[in-house]
Amino acid sequence: MKLFHLVMWRMSAMLVVILTCWAVLFYLAVMEEVNDEVDDSLSDYAESLIIRSLSGEKMPDTSNGSNNQYFLYDVSAEYAASYPKISYRDEMVYITAKGETEPARILMTIFQKDDGGYMELVVYTPTIEKYDLQRAILGWIVFLYVLLLLMILAVNAWVFYRNMRPLYTLLKWLENYRLGSKREPLDESLRIVEFRKLNEAANLFSERSEQLYEQQKLFIGNASHEMQTPLAICRNRLEMLMEDDTLTEKQLSELMKTHRTLENLTRLNKSLLLLCKIDNRQFTDVKPICLNELLMHYLDDYKEVYAYRRVQVNVHVEDCFQLEMSEALATVLLTNLLKNAFVHTSEGGTIELTFTASSFEIRNTGEASLDKNRIFERFYKEGKKEGSTGLGLALVDSICKAYRLNLSYRFENGMHIFTIIS
Repeated sequence: MKLFHLVMWRMSAMLVVILTCWAVLFYLAVMEEVNDEVDDSLSDYAESLIIRSLSGEKMPDTSNGSNNQYFLYDVSAEYAASYPKISYRDEMVYITAKGETEPARILMTIFQKDDGGYMELVVYTPTIEKYDLQRAILGWIVFLYVLLLLMILAVNAWVFYRNMRPLYTLLKWLENYRLGSKREPLDESLRIVEFRKLNEAANLFSERSEQLYEQQKLFIGNASHEMQTPLAICRNRLEMLMEDDTLTEKQLSELMKTHRTLENLTRLNKSLLLLCKIDNRQFTDVKPICLNELLMHYLDDYKEVYAYRRVQVNVHVEDCFQLEMSEALATVLLTNLLKNAFVHTSEGGTIELTFTASSFEIRNTGEASLDKNRIFERFYKEGKKEGSTGLGLALVDSICKAYRLNLSYRFENGMHIFTIIS
């Protein structure tokens, strides 16, 4: 999840809770204020009626023009003692003047007369339709809630993007950064201290990485030159010794074994140097390459070399599998997979090559499944094959990772299957 989406989601959740609580409190406050005003009016009206009753003045009509109504009747001392002296409640009452039932606020109070008796006064006054008020308040609250939520989120989104722009610039710079490619350093004069320090750290890291990269390139070049030359000299000397007619058969056999060991060591050295170059991304000659066309240049050579094994090769081309990569690495990728298939296919077996617009698949017959968790490890060998360095599939895996290709292995119906998907 992106940081922006996470911030907006959490902010929305908090706003929903906060605004919902605000809406409930707002409704309660409005209703409390309405009831308080009505209760004050009822209290004043009831007080005037009690005064007139106690003073013996003529009581007004039980229903007047303001739709207020009252009832006054005697009650027992026991009744008076069991009920509160004054209470308020909401109730639907019949309004005589209108001839209909309406919601009303009711005040009930009990007072004592001069002779010691008790009377109960019930005063009604029409009030607002609380259900209508609830719907009106709810409608306005929803409208205000949506409006406030959208405005708050819009303002926060603008503030977020405005203030986090240096972070996105840094992320884009890091995403496009490649060792060995000269790029403009990040701006270190930002007003925000944290972003300024991040840019300074990124620039410092870039400088150190470039220095180490140059040192590694120099080491790899020197190692390649210094190691290959002595190995070539040793091989040449052994070949010269092997031409000596005075050698015994046993001596010649030992020299041949030593020569094969040197050849394996030479191949191993080249493979390790190539792996190091791939890991350091030292192949910059990237161009569009059609892998099926490139493979055809080497397929006949491998068929000729392994002709004695009578391996049948079937090629299925549905479309050109084109990739943007170094031609040298594409050659290493294909030849290693092809050699692996020829070497590990049983005599008289089958190799199938399938190309589509987005994938390349190579199948070869085999006896048992390989360990898919270790097959791409360096120096891992499932079976001891003569001349194998154990780096072929490790090279294939490194190249696929360098160009973000999906490499997989599976064993189905007696066939080893390697698949590369772009």
